[in-house]
Amino acid sequence: MRDWPEGCALIVGGSGGIGAAIAREFCRAGSKVVIAYRSREERARTLADELGERARTVKIDLESPSTIEEALEQIGPFHSLIHAAGARIDQPYISETRAEDYVSVLRGDAEGFFYLIEQALPRLRESGGSIVLISSAGLQRHPPGDILSVAPKAANEALIRGIAREEGRYGVRANSVRVGIVDAGMFPELVARGELSEAYLEAAKKNIALRRFGRAEEIARAVVFLASDDASYITGQAIHLDGGYSI
Repeated sequence: MRDWPEGCALIVGGSGGIGAAIAREFCRAGSKVVIAYRSREERARTLADELGERARTVKIDLESPSTIEEALEQIGPFHSLIHAAGARIDQPYISETRAEDYVSVLRGDAEGFFYLIEQALPRLRESGGSIVLISSAGLQRHPPGDILSVAPKAANEALIRGIAREEGRYGVRANSVRVGIVDAGMFPELVARGELSEAYLEAAKKNIALRRFGRAEEIARAVVFLASDDASYITGQAIHLDGGYSI
């Protein structure tokens, strides 16, 4: 158990595999949580029921600034903002990527994250809070066909570093966690549907120093650490949690 300031941990994308693990870990560490979802209300409510009185849910559409403002007013004070939202996207090579698709992911991910930060920063200044972004190990070692995923995350990481530099005077910290392949969320669904072959899975593991995929719980523990006072002198950093993929 850790001591937390007044308020809760707001987990955007909390109904997903990694987001749900983060919510559970915050609760284990003694924090209240708000599980923010866009469309998977049933999953979010089921998770909140599992976690009990420490958890509640809220709907947030990152492409709608007005709904973000309404949701944050409803939530009240929060000491941590975790951005774990993400959607499945196509994986074309850059030479095969359409400009409209590139612009679309930037708008959906990077622009949406900026809208969220725009509304959240004044509240985080009040609490001296922390932001943790779930990012991608692909920013260090580019996986072919992953440009639509890593490009918006690069923009989001630039924002994280800027926040760390500019908002530190208010006690606000901001960091990112660069994850590799994690056996959670969409990944096991793709495996179950046969969209990822055994040959692909074995080749992917060979690219990882530890020769296995990550677990959502491993990501969650790092996120809660970064949000807590145990990491009170860590800001503006990108922590690699990828089993050695990026080396």
